[in-house]
Parts: sequence; C-alpha cells; structure tokens
Amino acid sequence: MSHRIVTSETITSDLSGRYKSTAGSQGKLDPALIDSVMEAVTRDGYIILENLFSPEEMDTLKADVEPRFKHDTGRNNFEGLATQRLYTMMAETDIANPIVEHALILGLLDRIFEPNYLLSQLQVINIHPNEAAQPLHYDDGFYPWPRPRRALGAATIIAVDDFTEENGATVLIPQSHLWGDRMPTPDDKAKRIKAVMPKGSVLFFLGTLWHGGGNNQSDSPRMCLTAQYCAPFCRTQENFSLSIPTTRVKTFSENIQRLLGYSIHPPFMGMVEGKHPRRLLDDK
Repeated sequence: MSHRIVTSETITSDLSGRYKSTAGSQGKLDPALIDSVMEAVTRDGYIILENLFSPEEMDTLKADVEPRFKHDTGRNNFEGLATQRLYTMMAETDIANPIVEHALILGLLDRIFEPNYLLSQLQVINIHPNEAAQPLHYDDGFYPWPRPRRALGAATIIAVDDFTEENGATVLIPQSHLWGDRMPTPDDKAKRIKAVMPKGSVLFFLGTLWHGGGNNQSDSPRMCLTAQYCAPFCRTQENFSLSIPTTRVKTFSENIQRLLGYSIHPPFMGMVEGKHPRRLLDDK
C-alpha cells in the first residue's frame, strides 16, 4: 500500500492547469480601508458598514424577492414562528449576486480565509411584528472545533429595511468571538447591543460571534438578506451543487461560480472525476 506524504507545499499548491483560481480578482480597494475594517472586526468580532448599498438597490431587491416566499412562518423558534425565509435564492433569481460578490466583502474574506472560500448559505429573512427574539448562537458552531479558535465562517446581514431598536435589529455581543467553549452569562447578555443601521447597510461579523435576530415590536416587517461564507475545507450549509441547476450557474460570474464550489481548494479538494469542477459548466 502506498502512502501519500502531505506537505505544506502540497496543500497550498494550485495544480489546476486550464482553470486557475479567480480568488482575489474582484475590484481592487485601498489596502488601508481593508486594514481599518479588519482592525475593528478582529477587535470586536463585527463591524457595521453603513450605506454600502443604495436604498434604491434595496427596494429593487425587495420587490424581486417578496413574491417568492413560499411559507408564511418558520418551523421553530430558531427560524422564527413569525418569520419568513427564502432559501436557495440563486435557483430563482440572481438579484443578490452583486451583493454576494461585492469587492469590499470579498476583500475582507480574503483576509480571513484561505483562497477559494465558499458561500455557505444565502437567504432572505423577513421578521414580522410580534416575533420573539431568536436564541443567541454563533454561526459556525456546527463545526466541532474547540474554542477559542479562528473563525471558520463569516457572515453579512444586509438591511433591506431600516434596522431600528423596535423592529428586530440583530442583537450581538461584542468581543464574544474571543470566548472559549461557554454559553453567554447574564452579565454577557447585559452587554448585548442592537445593530441599528439604515437600509443598504451591512453588518459583517465572524462566525464565532454570539448574536441573534431581535424581537420585532413594531407594526411592520423587517427584511434582510444574509450571505454566509466558510473556509474552503468546510462543508457548506446549503448544497448548492444540488439546489442550483448547472444551466443557471453557467450564467453567473466566475467569482460566484467559485463561491458555489466550482473551484478547487489545493491541491484537489472539490474535484470531479479527478478534474476541475468548472469543466462541468463547459460540458453542458
């Protein structure tokens, strides 16, 4: 029996021939901007990027997705018993694709993960009046790696509506990304803050940060779009290769294709029959 010797060079070498990675190919930004944002994310576990998208862009997205909701409520207190969720968006619409691959968001992810990180899930969340607060949690808790540790996931929550004190703005505990393996104490919960922000703003946070949807005490729904990403060696929450038809994936940008798993994490994680998975897009 032969034994493969795995070295650091093997793990990081891109052996692809025809299909080189598009990692880092998004629009270039001032490195000082990335440094400044990452300083806050490293310190606090999150940052609010105000007005990253225009109100008009949010109105267009809202008009596109509202007719697509298939259920009036969630199935449990985590999904929300007065909350609508739209999963597998890209199977129906590409309205959110430019948000998922925004240059600043990808620039931050480039600092957090190895190249060829993945989109783990994408959904719209519409919290209706009288919804209770979501249980506090951290998003990459399903990866059984003891804390404190590096983040294996990161997320964006984009305010499609204004996030206010009353309408269910996301609640978070600053610096909880640094905790070990423990639950929030009453003292921790007393330090919770609400991510109040105008529509078009983005809450960017690490997968190790404790947070949850807030309770909606207003008389109107509060909608957001959330995109979660993960390290390239982690399993994604949504199985995009099954949920999004290949014919649709072919129409997406190379960055979106990479995020959906039509990519290789060196030296060959993600292969199909020993070959780069983007060949599947050429063959159909």
